[in-house]
Amino acid sequence: MKALVLAGGTGTRLRPFTHTSAKQLIPVAGKPVLCYGLEAIAAAGVHDVGLVVGDRGDEVREVVGDGARFGLRVTYVRQERPLGIAHALLTARDFLGEDDFLLYLGDTFVTGGLGELAERFRRERPDAQLLLSRVPDPTAFGVAELDESGEVLRLEEKPERPRSDLALVGVYFFTPAVHEAVRAIRPSARGELEITHAVQEMIERGLRVRATVGSGYWRDTGSVEDLLEVNRLVLEDVQPRIDGKVDADSSVVGRVRIAEGAVVRGSRIVGPVIIGAGAVVTDSYVGPHTSIGEGCRIDGSGIEYSVVLRDSRIDGVRLVTASLIGRNVTVTSSARPPGAQQLLLGDHSTVRVAG
Repeated sequence: MKALVLAGGTGTRLRPFTHTSAKQLIPVAGKPVLCYGLEAIAAAGVHDVGLVVGDRGDEVREVVGDGARFGLRVTYVRQERPLGIAHALLTARDFLGEDDFLLYLGDTFVTGGLGELAERFRRERPDAQLLLSRVPDPTAFGVAELDESGEVLRLEEKPERPRSDLALVGVYFFTPAVHEAVRAIRPSARGELEITHAVQEMIERGLRVRATVGSGYWRDTGSVEDLLEVNRLVLEDVQPRIDGKVDADSSVVGRVRIAEGAVVRGSRIVGPVIIGAGAVVTDSYVGPHTSIGEGCRIDGSGIEYSVVLRDSRIDGVRLVTASLIGRNVTVTSSARPPGAQQLLLGDHSTVRVAG
C-alpha cells in the first residue's frame, strides 16, 4: 500500500500566514503539522509516499527532503492549481499506479495513529474506507450517512441540512477502483473535483464503501483556533527537559522543554511549554500551552496559550494570550492602557500594543 499526502492548497483561513508559508508547515509544539501525519503514516507500515505540492513546494521539500528521516520514500507530485482533492488523485495517477493507497490531508491532526485503520483496510479490503468524526456543525464538512453495519449510504459536501453529524476528517483508504470514479465526476459549483462526489459515485456504482467513526481527537488545522487547540493537546504530553540555560533567578514549573542554546533569565516558566533553540526569555512570564520558536526574544513580557514562530520578538507587553505570531514579527508596548492582547500577525509584521 502507498500513501498520498496533500500538502498544497492556498490556506485562505490562515492568511496572512499562508501568503509566505505553506499552511502544513506551521508548527505546533515546535514541529510542522505535516510532520505529525508523516510520522503516523510510517508507524502504520506505509513507506512509499507521494507528496502533492503546489506553489510552496520548495518549502515542503526543504522540511521533508526525501523522507528518510521519517522512514519514508517520498515522491513529489506537482499540482499546478488547487482544484480539489479528487483532482490531486488525477494528478498523482502515475505515482499511485494500481496499488491500494491511503489518502491523507496534510493539515489534518489525528490522535491514536493510523495503524489499526490500515490493518482493518488490508484485512477487509473494501473499495473505500473512510475515517469519520462527530462534529457540532456538520454543515462545514463533507458528511456521511451510514447504515447499522458501518456501510456508507450517502455522502454530501457541506450540506445545508445534514443527514448526520459524521464528518470526513481527511483520512481515506482506497483500492484502484476510485480512479474510474474520479474520472466520471465533474467540477462542483466552486470549480473543484470533490472527493465526496467521487466516493458517492463509487456508492452509486455498487462498490463497497465502509467507514470507521474515530474515538480519538481530530482537528483540521486550517484555522488559528484549531492550531492553538492542537498545540495545547500536543503540549499536554511534552516530556520535561532542560538542555538550555536557566539562571538562578528563574523558576521552571511543570512540563517544560527548553532546547539547547536557549536562555532563560529572571523569568517564570509554567508548563506545558516548549522554548526553541536559541530563544532568549528575559524578565518574563511564559504560561501554559505556549510554544516559543527558535531564535525568539521575549523581554519583560507575559505570554500564554500561544504559538510564536521563529525569530520573533515580544518586548514590554503585559500579556499576550490565545495568539499565533508569525516569523520575524516584532511586538512592542505602547502608551495605551495595559491589558491582555489577542493577536493575529503574519510574517515580518511590526505592531505596537498596550504594555
